[in-house]
Amino acid sequence: MAKYAVICASNQNRSMEAHHVLNKKGFSVKSYGTGSMVRLPGPAIDKPNIYPFGTPYEQVYQELKKQDQQLYTQNGLLSMLDRNRKTKDAPQRWHESGDLFDVIITCEERCFDSVVEDLTNRGQTLNQSTHVINVEIKDNHEDALLGGRAILQLAQMIESSNDIDADMDGIIEEFTLRNPGFPILHTVAYF
Repeated sequence: MAKYAVICASNQNRSMEAHHVLNKKGFSVKSYGTGSMVRLPGPAIDKPNIYPFGTPYEQVYQELKKQDQQLYTQNGLLSMLDRNRKTKDAPQRWHESGDLFDVIITCEERCFDSVVEDLTNRGQTLNQSTHVINVEIKDNHEDALLGGRAILQLAQMIESSNDIDADMDGIIEEFTLRNPGFPILHTVAYF
């Protein structure tokens, strides 16, 4: 079985939904964010809740619940954080990870660019290839749910391959035909 990473900006919504879905189906998966800090909606558009990566989901859940339980229940943050705290302890930053993956799936083009640039900057000394795939997902709860299912379908297609490297172009082509609402980017990079 391939090792997967799923990545969005803050390791809260899109990557965590995909992590949750893949984990439930028995995949080897970890999730990360590429931002400098974890940003969550706040009481106003210009007042986001900002946390450093590594702040436990449980702590954020309790703080936001205490801050304004009605607001954060209504906008879905508490249910998202509840899912997250049941999946792993805290958001992790991609750039601080030393783990190796066969397939890295990002959820936004700027995250894809950040991961590819980071892998290049690491020096590629291990000469181990990885497929970096972007599945473009809007950052809202509904699209994260749909995107998580789409990423599960992609991972299942990859797992059905006997040779990921030889079959990846066909897998992506088939995925794109089945999921036209999720534009794809793909490259091979190296650890």
